[in-house]
Amino acid sequence: MLADKSLQEELNKFAKYVIQQSRSNLTKGDSDYGTYNDTKTLYNSLKGNVIPTKNGANLNIEMADYGKFKDKGVRGKSSSSKAPNSPFKFGSGTGRKGGLTEAMEGYVKRRKIQFRDRKTGKFLSYESTAFLIARSIYQKGTKASLFFTKPFVAAFKRLPDELIEAYSLGLEKDLIKLTQK
Repeated sequence: MLADKSLQEELNKFAKYVIQQSRSNLTKGDSDYGTYNDTKTLYNSLKGNVIPTKNGANLNIEMADYGKFKDKGVRGKSSSSKAPNSPFKFGSGTGRKGGLTEAMEGYVKRRKIQFRDRKTGKFLSYESTAFLIARSIYQKGTKASLFFTKPFVAAFKRLPDELIEAYSLGLEKDLIKLTQK
């Protein structure tokens, strides 16, 4: 049915818009410690596909697992001021021990970030710098970036009119074909 094709086309446009805007937000957005797009892993993991069903179509938008933490933020162990509405919290016991420090080590090495010792003025090792940053993040949390949520909501607000129009155009084409036969 042609109406289903129009529905799929509109859902593809929706997915393409959300992914493009999310990627743009990742590239432009600044977190507390640099851009969100440091390794491009999350950027490259964003994918969307429309799966036809007998009643219409399903839209799947996929991203790396940690994308939800970047989008919604994570409340800290001792403070939730950065992401008060986040469903995620450090210290809940569900994450892997040492994972945040490990990730920070890679980050500080890539960015060549090293703190100085207050007493001697010497540079701290990357490992010490990563530990200090990870401890701060663990205690204070991470801010919600909404890199995915904002484009999704914006596209969703536009979606019904476009879908109704696309679906009615498909029905109109089907009716014209039927009347010509």
